[in-house]
Amino acid sequence: MSAAAQIGDLSFVHQGAGLPALDHVSLMVPAGESTALLGPSGAGKTTLLALLDGRLRGWRGRVSVLGAPLDPDHPPSRASRPDIGFVFQEFALVERSSVLRNVLNGRLGRMSPLRAALGSPLPRDLEVARAALADCGIADLAERRVDSLSGGQRQRVAIARCLAQEPRLILADEPVSNLDPARAAEILTLLTGAARARGATVLFSSHQPDLARRFADRIVGMRDGRIAFDVAVGDLSDVATADLYRETTALPAIGLRAVT
Repeated sequence: MSAAAQIGDLSFVHQGAGLPALDHVSLMVPAGESTALLGPSGAGKTTLLALLDGRLRGWRGRVSVLGAPLDPDHPPSRASRPDIGFVFQEFALVERSSVLRNVLNGRLGRMSPLRAALGSPLPRDLEVARAALADCGIADLAERRVDSLSGGQRQRVAIARCLAQEPRLILADEPVSNLDPARAAEILTLLTGAARARGATVLFSSHQPDLARRFADRIVGMRDGRIAFDVAVGDLSDVATADLYRETTALPAIGLRAVT
């Protein structure tokens, strides 16, 4: 089985924190599958996703994404960036711009530096962006301003922007935490289905075991910056899930803020 991401003995401490956000983590993310990072707040899920996205420096261990090793001291090359898409918990959209313009932002990494700076898409960029809008069921919202949309519609825009990158790996940080259960299921159906249709890998974080079971092929349990279990979805037991969320003695405030 090929790997979209390979992690070995990875540790990371946020600046000013007394406790590690990631503590000797080893993990393989299978290519072409949907994997859920499951665990309570402070487990290290967001930190792990940010690190795989190439946004963290100063970690220790071995990390390779899409066959290329990450450097703990330098960001990934510009050429490799479009292959990794990120769906943020808070959408990270340009509120006063149109839906189409936001989705076209996902094409910037595929444009020449000059076209990206000028915001001048080619016909191919428009074609891919409009296809992503259609796949996300929001083609009719293309000219609407983002700040006029509902939360569910904004999350669809964020996913369409990610799909417009044509990524091989999609990282999603709590992509449905702000939505009601029905909308959450719709969004995860959309995200995992669109990735599967494109042959892309999905790694998403969640603190909701039921959703992880429904939409992931594998589930990785995280607690206190460590891997608690890594199982196929059918092998996840209620006992393991309950143990993941058991109460513990409160951590110092600085540790709680740093480990996200």
